Amino acid sequence: MPFRRPALTLLVLCLLCAATSSCIARRRLIPRAANSTKPLLVADLPSLLAAIGKQYDAIQNFSAMVDMVVGLGSTEKNQITEYKDIRAYIRFRKPSDIRLIGLIPVVHSTMFDMVSDGADFKLYIPSKGRFIVGSNAVDGLSPNKLENLRPQHFVDALVVQPIDVKTNKVFLENFTDADNAYYIVHEIRELPDGRLQLRRAIWFSRIDMTMARQMIFDETGNLLTDARYTQWHPYDNFPFPKHIEIDRPRDEYVMVLDVVKMDINKGVGSDQFVLEQPEGTTLQPVGTPPAKGPQK
Repeated sequence: MPFRRPALTLLVLCLLCAATSSCIARRRLIPRAANSTKPLLVADLPSLLAAIGKQYDAIQNFSAMVDMVVGLGSTEKNQITEYKDIRAYIRFRKPSDIRLIGLIPVVHSTMFDMVSDGADFKLYIPSKGRFIVGSNAVDGLSPNKLENLRPQHFVDALVVQPIDVKTNKVFLENFTDADNAYYIVHEIRELPDGRLQLRRAIWFSRIDMTMARQMIFDETGNLLTDARYTQWHPYDNFPFPKHIEIDRPRDEYVMVLDVVKMDINKGVGSDQFVLEQPEGTTLQPVGTPPAKGPQK
């Protein structure tokens, strides 16, 4: 039977009409968040760099009381020990002074006490009778994961440093798909031999344009710090995240902080950053095994 073109044309038209009907074509909402029905916000690289600098410049010092969960161990090794319901106190003063005291749940005795001036640190662990001192620049893992805590890790996570575009390169990635809606500011350092080194990746939510994440890398591209920020709240008229997660995969610990109370720019005295070695404790320079018996 000869081929009938009019019949074929009619069939194609019918299929097109059916494809555009409500029976076949449906709109799908992308559920990125509870308020995802709002249009995503738009920003450019200069405005995001300015937002990072503004947040850093706004805070000169703070005193915070937080609830903390500490996870010690490694997900890769499938060995994690969690310590929950830890009440902690954080004191910070620019440029790099920080003090963090964690209390054992229920009894509220000191679990750890650590302080740093940005260059050196001191860490007191009463349960071990150890007073650990050293440089923030010193690498090396202790089998006792609690001894891997460094005050500077908290400074890097809690006070996001601005990007110096004169010495480092930056570029912007729009990471938006069915499940995500972020701008990512990548900070790159060019080495003398021309190689590029990834330093940081700072994420902004396109739902409310708040800082959502900061990833810090070492010289070989391994992840040092993965900090996530949610529930931004005004404290003394300064925005600060109420919920903070700090993951240090190489140092094998994770900390989750929930701010209970915070005072910003009300002053923190120098005495808050003094930590002396308690009597009867063992002095342990970082990277060395603890000596036998109490030492000063």
